Amino acid sequence: MPLHPIAEGIRNFRLATGFTPLYTMSVDEARKADAETESAIWDWIEQPKEIFELDIPGPAGPLSLRVYRPPSESDAPRPVVVYFFGGGFVVGSHETSQAFCRALSTLSDCVVVSVGYRLAPEHPFPAAIDDCYAAVKWIAENAAQFGADGGRIAVAGDSNGGTLAAAVSLMARDDDGPRISAQVLVYPAMRYGSDTDSMRENRDPMFFNGISVPWFWNHYLADPADGESPYASPLNASDHSGLPPAFMITAEFCPLRDEGEAYAEALSRANVPVAYHRYADLPHGFLSMAAVLDIAREALDEMVGFLRQRLN
Repeated sequence: MPLHPIAEGIRNFRLATGFTPLYTMSVDEARKADAETESAIWDWIEQPKEIFELDIPGPAGPLSLRVYRPPSESDAPRPVVVYFFGGGFVVGSHETSQAFCRALSTLSDCVVVSVGYRLAPEHPFPAAIDDCYAAVKWIAENAAQFGADGGRIAVAGDSNGGTLAAAVSLMARDDDGPRISAQVLVYPAMRYGSDTDSMRENRDPMFFNGISVPWFWNHYLADPADGESPYASPLNASDHSGLPPAFMITAEFCPLRDEGEAYAEALSRANVPVAYHRYADLPHGFLSMAAVLDIAREALDEMVGFLRQRLN
């Protein structure tokens, strides 16, 4: 199946303008290039009522949160979506995810909290997951400080942020931690070292591809043996029962497609409710095209419907 015309247009533009894959760069160069891709704020949605940042105690010092409060007329505490940005554990920030977080808060009528977790390789596994789980625990106990309900929490993320959302769900279950009502996993990486059809087929250097994946994993894992941990590779968990209901998105031209689908199947076998959506003719990262891509808006609407169902 060919690429969607809009994705094909993006590919052609990248070819014409000399796009350089992140995996050919140093970490510092990749972070600079990623920061330059920060999405413009989407003007087709109402903006959040309030956005602010705060630092909370983290496992290795202050941990940055960015809070997006929806434009709700009600003063009642809103559900919380704790969001983990994508970037292969190496790049990404509050800024690169702000367009999506703004939209998610407004459309879902939830308080969205973005977590500024530590990045690799300076802070390899398990730093990111430790930060994200610490943030969820703090939010569960302190959500009332920013008009939220710590008893109604979802975790969400795209790419490696989806990996972190799945891992936090596992960790909360194993640790008898905060009750998580839902997990939203958008084209996540689910197993280190995956050798799948989608990993082998998707090698186009104009998009995130099967060469990108090991580059990011190799920066994230100080020791390849760490990739066996279910908190690094959620597909490796011996038991997927008792986890929160999941909303899973994969994309046809994404190297992570097959392992995402395998995780949806593993959850379903463990009797965890799963809403699984595989989007044809689109690459990894397609939700960031929502300003120009109708199917991305439809995917966002499906996600919002799932969150409203599980959090209200």
